[in-house]
Amino acid sequence: GGHYRPPHCFARYKSAILVAYRNQEKYLRHLLYYIHPFLQRQQLSYTVYLIQQVGTGSFNRAKLLNVGVREAMKDEEWDCLVLHDIDLVPENDYNLYICDEYYPKHVASAMDKFQYTLPYKSFFGGVSALTPEHYMKMNGFPNTYWGDGGENDDIATRIHLAGMKIVRTSPQLGRYRVMDYNEEREIQEPWRRPPSRHNTRKTWKADGMNTLQFRLLSRTKHPLYTKITVD
Repeated sequence: GGHYRPPHCFARYKSAILVAYRNQEKYLRHLLYYIHPFLQRQQLSYTVYLIQQVGTGSFNRAKLLNVGVREAMKDEEWDCLVLHDIDLVPENDYNLYICDEYYPKHVASAMDKFQYTLPYKSFFGGVSALTPEHYMKMNGFPNTYWGDGGENDDIATRIHLAGMKIVRTSPQLGRYRVMDYNEEREIQEPWRRPPSRHNTRKTWKADGMNTLQFRLLSRTKHPLYTKITVD
């Protein structure tokens, strides 16, 4: 089921790695190849969860992560929920997949796609780490973001509205490589902050973990991950 605990010591941290997924087999193989040795060198107790959306409708990454949190918390009292894009690979072993005690942590603070800087100040995309308490305090992610983009900014706003702030892994440690990243395309189309389609200030308390509805189709344990398939 993608679960590991160090054989010769007691792990100080338990982290659930949550990956929203749909038909990205190549990225998945790549991520699993790198992420398991990376996490084992950190001597964490962890499980990798793959949350798969069925059907051909718009992809809803934010809602899938809500589902992942709900399902993962049934298995274990996790110290940390690591929300991980499938196409990112960490470059530095000292980038610890553990949570900040006080605030949500943005882990992927330096991606090669953005020349290892933040594309804009409130960016919270790629990889982030929140305790279950942080996650529930901000009512999780919105369930209403169909299609790509925007939800990460909603999260940054939610964090502030819930009375918290974002802490970031230092850029020296939070370095990531984006798989299959097309540099030529990026030069032609510079990356911009997606416009928000939601009035987060009004909706955050009424759209999130407290209104999450889904149909669990299956839950299967594969050697390198636990797969949760939902409609």
